[in-house]
Amino acid sequence: MTEDWLGRWREGRIGWHEPTGNAALKEYWPDLPAGATVLVPLCGKSVDLIWLADRGFAVTGIELSRIAVESFFSEQDLTYRVERRGAFDVYRADARPVTLYCGDFFEFRGGPFDALFDRGALIALPGTIRPRYVQHLQPLLKAGASMLVLTLEYEQSRAAGPPFAVLDDEIRGYWPDLERISATNDIDNSPPKFREAGLDRVVQAVWRSP
Repeated sequence: MTEDWLGRWREGRIGWHEPTGNAALKEYWPDLPAGATVLVPLCGKSVDLIWLADRGFAVTGIELSRIAVESFFSEQDLTYRVERRGAFDVYRADARPVTLYCGDFFEFRGGPFDALFDRGALIALPGTIRPRYVQHLQPLLKAGASMLVLTLEYEQSRAAGPPFAVLDDEIRGYWPDLERISATNDIDNSPPKFREAGLDRVVQAVWRSP
């Protein structure tokens, strides 16, 4: 899976990337105090990192692809410093509270963080790996951490992931306290392969901690 992910970035096959950011984040992000720490796993080059930082949060992203990390800083016109820390190259923005760890998420040890934003991590992982992801997250988050998790729901048999379909029962099994607060057809913002497979409905579900 690691090589597949890196290959997608090398080849520019990043149909999940949202150049203008995620609308659900802007609508449903919880009211947190300035300075709260936010973890964004498998963040890619998401502009959502800037949206969060501009609201006074200290943002930490984890991303495997160096292309994605360096593209983020280039496209956002941010200067940065790089240091080696364990298994990661750590990129710190000079003018924004954004730090990106380039490396394997499952090697990351940090936090605990006040909040989690997961728009593209859980749905990027096949079902055999998702339980491990959830388990690895647990010590990275404070007890009672705020969580905003976005999932996709579609006919998995008609189109291969990633992004993968993650349905209600699976989410409730991982995080029983999360509330499903929105569900909208997001086919227009979905990777082209879904339309090419004949799908006309890909639901983005929004889950948030109480």
